[in-house]
Amino acid sequence: MKRWLVLLLALCAWGGLSAWSDRPMDRPDGMLAPGEPLQTPLSEVPRLIRPGYQIEALARFKVEARVLGREIYRFDRGADLVPIDLALGWGPMSDGAILRTIDITQSSRFYYWRTAQAPIPHQAIAGHSANMHLIPSDAATERRLRRVRVGEVVHLQGYLVQITASDGWRWRSSLTRADTGNGACELVWVESIIVH
Repeated sequence: MKRWLVLLLALCAWGGLSAWSDRPMDRPDGMLAPGEPLQTPLSEVPRLIRPGYQIEALARFKVEARVLGREIYRFDRGADLVPIDLALGWGPMSDGAILRTIDITQSSRFYYWRTAQAPIPHQAIAGHSANMHLIPSDAATERRLRRVRVGEVVHLQGYLVQITASDGWRWRSSLTRADTGNGACELVWVESIIVH
């Protein structure tokens, strides 16, 4: 009986610690990430390797953005290669005064937003935020990505990519920030992450 009680208390403590460490970060109002994502053509094609996949770089990519949502995937088709999605916002979508009026959720590799009264035009919301599917380049990068909290500002560098699995399954990144809907997400090979 005592073992069960100790185990129950340990599980409760672990759950409480996890919830506390994953809590959203409170930030002051104002744009925290005013710049636009930077996508540039490749001057040379990098060699990106992951067993069972062919990974083709499409463009160099950098983004500094506020984290609007984070979702960890374990069981869907791409989870072994792409375990983390971050919904990111820049420009007006990094401003807490605007974000307080918008409900943001993530599910099934999509990012959703809704608002009773849009504080900025819908086009500005869609054009200054995106759901990004992240491929960590190594174990240390994956650990850092998994620790990111909603509200933090992240600076990611890497490549927009297209992947093809050995069974023929394919996934391709969007190459514009202006699209919405299915296929509009960025698929990013993350070489580095800085969190502030």
